[in-house]
Amino acid sequence: MAAIYMTEDGYRKLMEELSEMESVQRPAISKQIADARDKGDLSENAEYDAAREAQGLLEMKIAILKDKIANARMIDESKIKTDKVQILTKVKIRNTKTAQEMIYTLVSESEANFKEGKLSVTTPIAQGLLGKEVGQKALVRVPSGEMEFEVLEIGL
Repeated sequence: MAAIYMTEDGYRKLMEELSEMESVQRPAISKQIADARDKGDLSENAEYDAAREAQGLLEMKIAILKDKIANARMIDESKIKTDKVQILTKVKIRNTKTAQEMIYTLVSESEANFKEGKLSVTTPIAQGLLGKEVGQKALVRVPSGEMEFEVLEIGL
């Protein structure tokens, strides 16, 4: 897996999620399996099958999270330049067709949260904005066609 760039806050959240899965969810599922096993015949025990399936899904999520953590690269936010749009920069843009202005912070995919204004660098809009300077325009291909955005400010 490729490197995943993130903030210290994003890394901390991943670590908390992993800890919760390993120390809370895993023991709870193990208890469910043990309780179902105590009920007798496993060949026709739906509770046992469901608990085993839940265990498999949890273990898969834990493995994915551990892989993300292993490939995480912390970005020192104090060293981010604001002359061009790049990961972890906050950017104010205007849709040139509708004149609507938006503010986004470009983050890694694992930290993206549209409600908080955190846009993944893998999205078409972010890809179009990367490397642009204030005043430059970005033509972005989106599923519904093309959109044009003007970079108004970087690093608000």
